Amino acid sequence: MSADPVLRILEQVASGATPPETALRSLAWLPIEELQTGDTAFARVDHHRALRQGFPEVVFSAGKTVEQVVEICRRLACRDGGFLATRADERVREALAREFPTANVSDLGRIVHLSREPVVPAPGLARVLVASAGTSDLPVAEEAAITARALGNPVECLYDVGVAGLHRLLSQSASLADAGILIVVAGMEGALPSVLGGLVRVPVIAVPTSVGYGASFGGLAALLAMLNSCAAGITVVNIDNGFGAACAATRINQLLRQSTESNA
Repeated sequence: MSADPVLRILEQVASGATPPETALRSLAWLPIEELQTGDTAFARVDHHRALRQGFPEVVFSAGKTVEQVVEICRRLACRDGGFLATRADERVREALAREFPTANVSDLGRIVHLSREPVVPAPGLARVLVASAGTSDLPVAEEAAITARALGNPVECLYDVGVAGLHRLLSQSASLADAGILIVVAGMEGALPSVLGGLVRVPVIAVPTSVGYGASFGGLAALLAMLNSCAAGITVVNIDNGFGAACAATRINQLLRQSTESNA
């Protein structure tokens, strides 16, 4: 949950509208909500994650039944005003779209996002540039871009600028110069993060994808190339983990925002 519900409870206590004992019961109930099938809890929804980490719990849909995903998202929407569901297959996306008609559904990124109100990035945050080497990398790149936007980052996308045609990347020098954080998504030999790491001074988060022929070993070749990059300081997340890259970028931006606010 965001800080707003807790703040409302505290304001009600301060005004005398809510007894402290009632507020205590509400706060005690807010953090963890168990969802059960019969006598077994299949999920324990963490409604206080946004208070601790700055962004809410996200629903990883793969491996869950459609009914489990819908119920978890229903509880998040009821309590926190929205949800973000990643790795949602077609059946899950269709079910969530029926349950939440105002949700934004990305078939390419396999993401469903519901927000109580439009997400507006806070002033002063670094712009996150999501760059993909090839069009085949777009599902992972879109997962990163949509997640980063949902978590409150300003985001721009730069797609199909891989090393097979380096002039395509170099022609976008203005976008690279304006970026505050780069998320670089690449399969095959995974060379694009090294190239960009040698061109920019800002954080570079590399995402290897499972795109490639047999010797790419499902993204392992790209992962090892990125881990062994000669461009210093590149951060590498797991194969196809656009979500994790967006969360890393969000943590960087939260630190930047905290520093800006403390110096104001």
